[in-house]
Amino acid sequence: MTGPPPARPADGADDADVIAQSLDEPELFAGLYDRHAPDIHRYVARRLGEGPADDITAETFLIAFRTRGRYDTTRRLARPWLYGIAANLIGKHRRTEVRALKALARTGHDPVAASWSDRADARIAVQAPLAGALAALSPGDRHVLLLVAWADLGYQEVADALRIPLGTVRSRLNRARRKVREALSTDPAFTSAEQELTPSWTK
Repeated sequence: MTGPPPARPADGADDADVIAQSLDEPELFAGLYDRHAPDIHRYVARRLGEGPADDITAETFLIAFRTRGRYDTTRRLARPWLYGIAANLIGKHRRTEVRALKALARTGHDPVAASWSDRADARIAVQAPLAGALAALSPGDRHVLLLVAWADLGYQEVADALRIPLGTVRSRLNRARRKVREALSTDPAFTSAEQELTPSWTK
């Protein structure tokens, strides 16, 4: 005799509904993991590599599960909340990220950096000058820029994720873009041909 099938969120339930329902039926939280874990993992891997991405993704959802009772269910989409947790965890590995970016900037290749981008974004990942520019950003500016560029979050979503004012998101993003543009324009290795590959989020 088999037991009942595992519980699943009700059809059409958005993230806030899943979180609310999971307070009484914890197993439903797996639905949130199914929806968002691949994107969180991909984002962390682009910044820190595949190995840390496994651990940080798992820890992100563990923290989310433990703190779900405090989630603001007026926020129907949980992506900013989850990326915010992941960003805090990534921040603990800041030295690893900067070291890897500098290695890529210096050599044009790094085993960790190879896992940051999927093949569609390989043009960006292999640009040593861009890696150097990202390494030179402050942690706060880098978080904002990459949440926009790699996580595809909107400005308000970034503000929600990092718990900072919308105006701070705009100022950090403008500053980060300016610094990246300046670094690329003064780097002799960044030729006119390579400039065509400059990601639009630096413009």
